[in-house]
Amino acid sequence: MILTCPSCDTRYSVDGAKFPAAGRTVRCAKCGHSWHQAGEGEAAPEAPEAVPKAAPAAQPEADAEAPASRESFPFSPSPNAAMAPASLPPEPRAPLGPKLAVAAGWAALIAVVLLIAVSAVRYRQDIALIWPQSAGVYSSLGLHVNASGIDFQQVDYHRETEDGQVVLAVSGMIVNAGSRQLPVPQNVRVTLSDVNDHEVYHWTFKPNATVLGPKQSVPFMTRLSSPPAAARHLEVRFAKDGS
Repeated sequence: MILTCPSCDTRYSVDGAKFPAAGRTVRCAKCGHSWHQAGEGEAAPEAPEAVPKAAPAAQPEADAEAPASRESFPFSPSPNAAMAPASLPPEPRAPLGPKLAVAAGWAALIAVVLLIAVSAVRYRQDIALIWPQSAGVYSSLGLHVNASGIDFQQVDYHRETEDGQVVLAVSGMIVNAGSRQLPVPQNVRVTLSDVNDHEVYHWTFKPNATVLGPKQSVPFMTRLSSPPAAARHLEVRFAKDGS
């Protein structure tokens, strides 16, 4: 099959079997002219069809007798063909599993911390009994605990006259604030101090019980004849023997 450029009459020898029946667009490698070349079974069009200049060129055949290779005629696509945009793969999303696992882990950790904090406050008295050093920590947080587990409640005092003398009466309750049976210290100290919190007098007495069960209490009463006139404040606490 012989191709002739309509513009410069350059001739090319090609294999007609490689042309489809509908023909294809070719371009002259010499002058750059492009035209639609019909196949062997199709009549040639009256006028050449213009195609974009960017179409690849057909190479001239060096040997007129030998058929041109396919690479010598890289035909341009038809200008009427629609170019479908390349579809991009969707952006991968991070799986939700690891994120949910991390969120669940943080939620569990926060729940454990809150549970420990609530338990530490609710059972502070029992904790102080097991770990007496924690009493200072609770005190710094404004939470009252008694490291011994035995405490004083409802402490009250008043002055009365008996046989013409002034008597100071001190009363209250000794309470086991813990959840197990505890011994009661046998040395209770009452301290009187002046307006400047300087001690002016003190005395001791023994309570009426030696052991208390959980949440059990026992009342106490102690009296002092002719208390110092300078006494303004009173403190009741357990003390070691001789202190």
